[in-house]
Order: sequence, then C-alpha cells, then structure tokens
Amino acid sequence: MTRQNYTFTSESVSEGHPDKVCDRISDAVLDALLSEEPEARVACETFATTNRVVIGGEVGLSDQSKLTEYMERIEDIARACIKDIGYEQDEFHHATCEVTNLLHEQSAHIAQGVNAGEDKDEGAGDQGIMFGYATNETPELMPAPILYSHAILRRLAEVRKDGTEPDLRPDAKSQLSLRYENGVPVEVTSIVLSTQHAHAHQTSGDIRAIVEPYIREVLPDGWLTDETEWWVNPTGTFVIGGPDGDAGLTGRKIIVDTYGGAAPHGGGAFSGKDPTKVDRSAAYAARYLAKNIVAAGMADRCTLQLSYAIGVSKPLSIYVDTHGTGEVKEAAIEQAVAKCMDLTPRGIRSHLDLNRPIYQRTAAYGHFGRAPDADGGFSWEKTDLVEALKKAV
Repeated sequence: MTRQNYTFTSESVSEGHPDKVCDRISDAVLDALLSEEPEARVACETFATTNRVVIGGEVGLSDQSKLTEYMERIEDIARACIKDIGYEQDEFHHATCEVTNLLHEQSAHIAQGVNAGEDKDEGAGDQGIMFGYATNETPELMPAPILYSHAILRRLAEVRKDGTEPDLRPDAKSQLSLRYENGVPVEVTSIVLSTQHAHAHQTSGDIRAIVEPYIREVLPDGWLTDETEWWVNPTGTFVIGGPDGDAGLTGRKIIVDTYGGAAPHGGGAFSGKDPTKVDRSAAYAARYLAKNIVAAGMADRCTLQLSYAIGVSKPLSIYVDTHGTGEVKEAAIEQAVAKCMDLTPRGIRSHLDLNRPIYQRTAAYGHFGRAPDADGGFSWEKTDLVEALKKAV
C-alpha cells in the first residue's frame, strides 16, 4: 500500500541561478540553429563565472560550411539571454562579460549511429534510461511541491522584471515542504526562499516583507498556516549573486527540471540537446505518456520508463508502475503505449513536433507541468492520447 500520510520537499531555482543562466544560453543556441535547420544536431554546453561565459560542444549541419556563419551569432545570443534575465552587475554584466565560443563540428562516429540510411532507421543519439511521471494531485498532473516551488519563483521574476519590486535581483531559490494527508497535499510545513536583493542593509525581515504577498498569492488557500515555518534569506545578506557568486554549468539541475525528486530520473540533462538525443526527447515522450495514462483515469499516479541503445531505433523496454493506484493492469498499459505511439527517435520527434525552436522557454521553472503553447512548445503536456489509450487496453 502506498504511504498516504507524510511530508515531502522539493526545490526550484530561478532563471538567474548560475546553472539556469547556462541552461538558458545552451537552449537559446539550440533554438537559433533549429530555426535555420530543423534537423540540426546540437549538443551545447555553457559554463559561467565572474564576468565570463564559455560555450562549447558539437554541431552537425547538412552543410557544415555554414557552421562558421552561424557561429558568428553565438556571442550575441548569449548576451541577449543574460540581458533578458536581468544581469547588470559590475562582475557579471551582459554588455561587458567575456564570451568564448568553442562549439565545433559533431563527431562523425556519433553521427553514424544516429543518421538514418537507406537500410536503417534513425537511431537513438545515446544509450540510457528515461522516466516520465504524472499524478492527479494537481490539475497539471504534477507533484505539488515542485509545481508550486516553480510558481513562486516565476511570480517573483515577473514583479522584478516589470519594475513592481525593483529591489529584487535575478538569483533565487525556493523550497516547499508539503504535508500530505490521505495522499493529498494539505499544508505547507515550511517554506525556504533565498533571493538576491539590491542593498546590503536589507535584512531577512525586509526581504520577507517584499516576497510574502506574492507567495501567498501563488499558493492554494489554506496551505499556509500559523504553524508554517518561514525561512527567508536565512543566511542574511544576498547581494552578490549569479555567476559572480557561484559558477554555473549546463545540466546541473536535472531534478529541478523534472519532478522535484517525486519520481526517478534517468540521469541525462535536457538543455542544449537537440531532440535526436533521447535524454531529452524520450523523457518528454515518457512524461506525455504518463500524463495521458493518468488523464485517461487508468491510474492516480504513473511512472513510465523507456530505455534505448545508441544507434538503435526502437526502445529496448517499456515499463509502467501505477503505484497501487491502477484501474488497468500495468502490463496492459505497457502494450497500449507501444500501440499508440511510435517511440523511435524519429517517431517521437514527429508525434510531438519537436524539430522546432521551442526550447529556450523550458530552461527555467520546469520542463513539465506547463501549458502547451500555440507554436508547439510544451507539446508533451497535451492530453490528446487519452482516447487512443482507452481503446488500446
């Protein structure tokens, strides 16, 4: 029997967190290349520290002679990201930081395993395992702790950027501990919020006075009680932030990006990778399937695992766990999944329409639990497979 009464904690980080700055730049580079060539192969990594950004990785184009032309735009892309996030500090400023671009041509040995030929289908870009998860504890079918940790920071970013709260700065973290009763989140037992701010004389109390109204606005009624513990900027002054305060690197926030620890993670990061890389595309497909399974009423919770081998098109395995909440046998769901969606890399990209410049927006506040966009962004959040799954079981 799944445990029903417990307290669970998840954290989020803002778009100005050093690692998220790097994720944003990597995904912006990816989007720029996909805009020029939808089949571009990209594996872009970014490192950021005091007044310096280093971008590296591999790019594969149908015409590699165009690579030099595209590379001339990379520095401007990085600066635009930093400017939009809001960094204008003396030691990390969009206009003055040094940007080094070390991107180069993709390895031919990797490409040969992925590229489709006359006698073979397109293979997976790497081996690995990917997990998707969904739960009916929120309308978005996401775990509540991570969903609302994201929502708090997204709201604070909005009021920072629109000038409502000029003393807030880009770097921030949130953390929610939620008490569950009979499997349902009912109360915030503690909230941790650390946010960069403008002036050294501002106290934790000053910052709490700024952020508390927005936190109360975002959280469901009744979740904050007189017993809730508040920890706002618990170490005190937080003026030096972003890559000047702590170095950043693409791909270091994989639990923040997914389910906040409420579900397993295969280990592969998403940002900077084109959708031939199953680390990204198959994780999106697994979320899509798990969400549709729950939306179809087959289970209250669902974890779905896919596995792949580099150069091999079809998944090696499909595994479903409904955590004792299933209305349909798990083996039947596994069979239905295989019938309803082509889970080859090409099939996933086609079904979810992933060869688009839709990735920069995923770099902060989670890849899951977001509303699908009209231009195809967050297509993996649709619940348009419900009827097909019902018919297949």
